[in-house]
Amino acid sequence: MLPYKSLIQVDRNSSVSLHIQVCNSFITLISGGTLQPSDMLPSSRVLADLIGVHRNTVKLAYEELISQGWADSVARKGIFVLSKLPIVTKRRLTNAGEQLQKKEPFTWTNKFKDAVPSRNLQSSILTIDDGFPDVRLTPIDELMREYRSISRKSYGKNFLKYGSAKGSAHLRQAIAGYLYNTRGISVSAENILITKGSQMGIYLAAQLLLAPLENIAVGVSNYLLADNTFKHHGANLVRIPVYDHGMDIDYLEKVLRKRKLKAVYVIPHHHCPTTVTMSMERRLKLLKLAREHRFAIIEDDYDFDFHYENKPYLPLASIDHHQNVVYIGSVTKTVAPALRIGFMIGPAPFINAAAALRELIDKQGDTVLEEAFAVMFNNGEMERYFRKSLKIYKSRRDLFCQVLKSEFKNKIEFTLPEGGLAVWASFDKKTDLVKLSAAALKKGLSIDDGTFYRNESFSANGLRLGFASLDEAEILEALGKLKAVLK
Repeated sequence: MLPYKSLIQVDRNSSVSLHIQVCNSFITLISGGTLQPSDMLPSSRVLADLIGVHRNTVKLAYEELISQGWADSVARKGIFVLSKLPIVTKRRLTNAGEQLQKKEPFTWTNKFKDAVPSRNLQSSILTIDDGFPDVRLTPIDELMREYRSISRKSYGKNFLKYGSAKGSAHLRQAIAGYLYNTRGISVSAENILITKGSQMGIYLAAQLLLAPLENIAVGVSNYLLADNTFKHHGANLVRIPVYDHGMDIDYLEKVLRKRKLKAVYVIPHHHCPTTVTMSMERRLKLLKLAREHRFAIIEDDYDFDFHYENKPYLPLASIDHHQNVVYIGSVTKTVAPALRIGFMIGPAPFINAAAALRELIDKQGDTVLEEAFAVMFNNGEMERYFRKSLKIYKSRRDLFCQVLKSEFKNKIEFTLPEGGLAVWASFDKKTDLVKLSAAALKKGLSIDDGTFYRNESFSANGLRLGFASLDEAEILEALGKLKAVLK
């Protein structure tokens, strides 16, 4: 007889009843090949004594086992493993108890072997991030108040049902109004798709615009996850230089004489990673080229709301009169990364197709959360938040850059960013950023190692140093630790 005393363990503190625990243990023994078809199980009295439970518990376990089709009761003989079950070869174990595995259990295509894992920023360690908002400023109490209010009302119960893949109609209308008032973009709710952040918008746009081997123009320095999205769809990335005034549109024009482009991905406002802003001259020329060559412009405008020195340039989407622009924005990047709300704007047929595609992977977002955000936009709470945080972030930017200028003269070069939540810092060539990151972590400071910003055409020894998520004391402490590591 098998050593059931060690094979079947029961936990009296578990929420699972004892007879189900025993039943599940037998299922594991049968499915793993330890018990074979037609094997006899011990009597209820014997097993009860072995594992220390009441005999009735074992009887209930056997009844459950029989009802699930794993065993059979034979009159005047006992309980047996069902004879009709297929024979399972018992798994061989190594000395360490690990299962030997000669082959993968199934074949699949791993297209993400070289993917750079994202940093987990939910720990409490002091962090210089990539440029994210300070979640301590997020109007979470007001948002949750609206969330609770909506969920308690009779009409709010309907938002718990399936809704439109485009997202909450109220939020789309609210965003349409907000974009018109702040950015001069005139669209209706039918031109807006609510996404779970800008990354979803980039993915959906790429799926609809690009086919394998088609060309998309991107910056020499560019947002890595956008690059990876386009590569995942099999597109060819055509690199265009990015200088102090944004993407070099004259260079792009020369490329268009030789190659057909399906789309251009551009971050004209606070380019990632370098934070530069595209000049109005280049914006107008890009729109002109899009009309002439009939390519789409994917405009990633992830943090338009944070501009400090003067009024920001209007987005390409606001001066596009021929519907060449697919405009992608984010509430996530400006309020809190975990609140997954973004939006994509384009021609109505394009948005309808994007909504249909979105349904294949994610039927819809959190409608109640979207409705709560709609109320926040409509009652002015979001505008108050942006005004308040803009003032705070400007003060933090000024302090951060003041310390960089005075304490890191020979180690870091940077340009004061006109907006956004990060500084693009070029480190001395002698500085190994990977070693710097590891050494900083030992001193209690989490900082990137620079690999996220590099690609086959761009290998600058630089980092985006986010200042917005740190208060004044934390800025001084973080930069103090960084200075100590650089020494």
